[in-house]
Amino acid sequence: MTHDRDIYSILREHLCDPSSSFSIGSFGAIAEFHRDADEPLTLSDPKRLTIATARGALRIKPQDGVAPLAYETLSGRPERWQHGVVFCLPESRATSRRRSKLTELGPDCGAIRAEDRDSILFDMGLSARNVDFCIRTKDAALLALLRQHAGDVLLDPANRTMGAIIEASPHRVALSRLGRAEVYQTIGKDKTPEGPHTHVLPKFLKRGQTHSANIPVPRGTLPCLGLYPAHPLFDGLGRDRPFDPAAFTRFQSLLERWGLPQYCAEKMRVLNSVDQRDLPASYHGPETRLGRTALRIALRQAGQMDHASPIVAAWRQFFEPPRH
Repeated sequence: MTHDRDIYSILREHLCDPSSSFSIGSFGAIAEFHRDADEPLTLSDPKRLTIATARGALRIKPQDGVAPLAYETLSGRPERWQHGVVFCLPESRATSRRRSKLTELGPDCGAIRAEDRDSILFDMGLSARNVDFCIRTKDAALLALLRQHAGDVLLDPANRTMGAIIEASPHRVALSRLGRAEVYQTIGKDKTPEGPHTHVLPKFLKRGQTHSANIPVPRGTLPCLGLYPAHPLFDGLGRDRPFDPAAFTRFQSLLERWGLPQYCAEKMRVLNSVDQRDLPASYHGPETRLGRTALRIALRQAGQMDHASPIVAAWRQFFEPPRH
């Protein structure tokens, strides 16, 4: 059983680590918090799980009964995988307001920085089940436009308000039952900016999902916070780097603590067979999608740890032959 103190201490550890990043959002509407190792902090209160830079801020509010899930997913690149932790609550406690229209909420009294608490908060009305995705401004022209169109559906193709929002680039504020993420820097138009940023993607929002189908969130729960510890193969911007055994070991400890038992058991089973130099053809492959993912990722990771191993190469050739 996971103890709340364990969750708090691990969240605090990663909040203080600039190589870790966080997100609050849904499938199609998400706010991500990243910071550079040498980036000055404008606010730092690890005991209250709150941090801010000139580009964005994050406040985490753990609750009793939060369920962490550490996971790994396959990458489209044959040598790679992705990883993360989602912190989930029972659906009855995780559900957002689910507003479907642009709605003025008044001054943002809960803003992380004191200077933002007199700015006006608007729910964008994206109807996501696990996040209220908002914008915040004190700009008179933008306020007048937003108030004029309060009650409108922003995602209606005929509504031009979204274009004005993108042009004005107000603060974005993502609120879940486990905290808030605030993004101050300009909305990226041609490419995703470095550091804290947001994505609002109507075609994905229409699916009504709270998360990627590749993440095995337990039935009856919703993800309310995402954690992305340092990856052993790429940095926070997705740029390749040499395999980092320390980062790999660090995440594997989270996986052992918070991963699905059946996933971890399959990884252990395949790696034991490889260590015993069994022939891959003799291995009884898993019957579930989760098990097959575990097998492929275990072999990818074994290949990174021992590039020259002929037995690992044989197993990878058998279960994941190169694409041509």
